[in-house]
Amino acid sequence: MSQDPWLQNYDATCRLVQEIAENIHERNRQQRTRGNPAKMNMTLRASLQKLKQNINQLRESLLRVSSSRRIMQSEADRRQNLVDDLVTRDKQLNATFKGDVTQPEPSRSTLMAGAGAEGGAAVNPWLVHEPEETRGLGFSAIKQQQQHIIEVQDAGLDALAAVISRQKLMGQDIGNELDEQNEIIDDLTHLVDKTDDRIRNETRRVKLVETKSASCGMLVVIVLLLIAIVVVAVWPT
Repeated sequence: MSQDPWLQNYDATCRLVQEIAENIHERNRQQRTRGNPAKMNMTLRASLQKLKQNINQLRESLLRVSSSRRIMQSEADRRQNLVDDLVTRDKQLNATFKGDVTQPEPSRSTLMAGAGAEGGAAVNPWLVHEPEETRGLGFSAIKQQQQHIIEVQDAGLDALAAVISRQKLMGQDIGNELDEQNEIIDDLTHLVDKTDDRIRNETRRVKLVETKSASCGMLVVIVLLLIAIVVVAVWPT
């Protein structure tokens, strides 16, 4: 898997920072030995300007990928800390270049041994507020560490994507099951309506039969009474 372009630009900026720190050290050595550091000063000004441009590009690029959510929030926060650290180093380098800092704050790294410093290697002024997890590591080791972090995050994203895919399939299965249950409920509703209509029709028929039966009974009674009256009338006394 190819390295993230943002991390590549960050590594290049870190190398530029180290190069500027070494050049400032060499410029100071020339000043102490009454040399002519004019050419070195021109190179340093151009390098410091390039460093500022690189930091701005890193900040803008980070804002774009963070806004589009192409990286996780934890990674965006980590990269923002790296950019903030570069801003601090840029200020430190500018202050050292202008001579505003006479004794840079010491850190774990020094410039290359034997670079012309009198009495030993000079303190590297750009390594301030260095994260604990990168202390003692070179650029190659830091790069490998970042690559490992990205691989772990990629694995986590793959696992999350698999979980989401399974949940999507489960949701589709549940949706299909609900559709089938709705069809069954619709069929039952239709059947109940038909049955209810039949019951009402049968009830009306029963009432009609009852009414007719009652009328027939009354007629029979009336006929019998008439017969009885006639019999009594004609019966000899």
